[in-house]
Amino acid sequence: MKITKEISIEELIEEVPASVEYLMKEGIRCIVCGEPIWGSLEEAAEEKGFGEKDIERFVKELQNLADNPSEEKGFEKKIEVKKMND
Repeated sequence: MKITKEISIEELIEEVPASVEYLMKEGIRCIVCGEPIWGSLEEAAEEKGFGEKDIERFVKELQNLADNPSEEKGFEKKIEVKKMND
């Protein structure tokens, strides 16, 4: 799957489940009060004040998650460890 800044949040989280944790870590919530928030990755990032360079980084890192699904669990573990140390 090809990740672009135009990808819908809905498609992204369906195809790359680890993207939910990734987006939350970056401060981009894709689900609020049980209601999904749709739109593109770019729109969601811009709403939170991220610029073009940040969006390019998100695309690159999310593409890595999509290309390496075996690393998804490792990513989730990093999130859990960070939360425990906070």
